[in-house]
Amino acid sequence: MAKKLYPKALRKQIPTPDDVAAIARQPIVFVLDNLQDTFNVGALFRVADAVAAERVYLCGWTPTPPNPRIHKAAVGTEHWVPWEYREDSIEIVTELKTRGYKAMAIEQHPQSISYAELREPPPAVLIVGHETHGISAGVLERADLIVELPMLGVTRSLTVAAAAAVVAYKLLELVAAS
Repeated sequence: MAKKLYPKALRKQIPTPDDVAAIARQPIVFVLDNLQDTFNVGALFRVADAVAAERVYLCGWTPTPPNPRIHKAAVGTEHWVPWEYREDSIEIVTELKTRGYKAMAIEQHPQSISYAELREPPPAVLIVGHETHGISAGVLERADLIVELPMLGVTRSLTVAAAAAVVAYKLLELVAAS
């Protein structure tokens, strides 16, 4: 059974490799394509931890740990979630697709579907992009589908971490239903 730690303890406790390996992982992987904000990177580590994701790939110019701002936002989960830096988002998305993962870009786009329409359970790659410019065109072209959240209010977007959280939990619903 995985440890249950509160944020204060998470910030201070560094897990052993055995601690990390003991966590039962869901077949969900996050690809962060050229994010710029350390807060979003840290928040995405928290989302990845919350859904027990297999791994987070930090790509392009996305900031990486160790970074005090990522650590603060991640409340230490960057030590508990396996992660890797990859220079090229296209390369890792292509690699994961050859291993049977469905690539889901989370993006507002004319060809997108609502997250509510998702029907296929993981394995899945959730791709999020730059906070202003979105997912790189080449990465977006390799996505099997583009998913978005309906924006009903004045704001036309959520943070990438909030959007990824909603889609990740939808995938967990699909796992539970299958």
